[in-house]
Amino acid sequence: MKPRVECYEYKVHPPGTLRLDQVDLSTKLDPHIDYEDRLRTLQRELLGLQIKAYLKQRRAIFVFEGWDAAGKGGVIKRLTMELDPRGYKVWPIAAPRDEEARQHYLWRFWDRAPEKGELAVFDRSWYGRVLVERVERFASEEEWRRAYDEINAFEKTLTDDGVKMVKFFLHINRKTQLDRFKDREHDRMKRYKITPDDWRNRKRWRDYEAAIQEMFDRTHRPDAPWYAIPSVDKKYARIEVLKICAQLLKE
Repeated sequence: MKPRVECYEYKVHPPGTLRLDQVDLSTKLDPHIDYEDRLRTLQRELLGLQIKAYLKQRRAIFVFEGWDAAGKGGVIKRLTMELDPRGYKVWPIAAPRDEEARQHYLWRFWDRAPEKGELAVFDRSWYGRVLVERVERFASEEEWRRAYDEINAFEKTLTDDGVKMVKFFLHINRKTQLDRFKDREHDRMKRYKITPDDWRNRKRWRDYEAAIQEMFDRTHRPDAPWYAIPSVDKKYARIEVLKICAQLLKE
């Protein structure tokens, strides 16, 4: 039998270093901070950092995961609003298409890796294998258990090649999610965002919590860290994510 390669081969943080149940969801933006002013300042700073990355031919990947209705789209919108559109790509990830389904699940993500001087933003990602595919049983237990090592190797290959990477999980509680689901159902401009799958996934909240925590334990690495961002206060989440992205590009 071929020996199994454990995640510690990739210098994963000690299990429990990042705990979903310890994220303070009551965190709010400091009331003394002018949200719009701080947002514009960070967006201008990110544009300058994007230009520097382009000139130095550096690459970066920003990964976004989170609960349904946690605010990923809003954060990504603010992150990219002032960037030069020629220098970044946003990849919204849904179920694989026919051609993609015939390949190894990481194939379509290799194909979306950033070019030199480019930023890549993933609205959901390869972590679907150990989240929705695990919980909804679209992947076998053998497949999703093997995926931690595959994902670590995939990311480490990219970061060893000079790609900067940071991963965000936007965290909310069940009440906030329910309120946002209902808001979407009653707003004709947002109704398209809510699907029967969202309601079904909500019933498996505990299963997803276990999957998210194991994802942190197995893939939170120094070269590609996870940040669990409290997102009940959307303004706080947006500012915090932009600050972290700016810091990554400065390094």
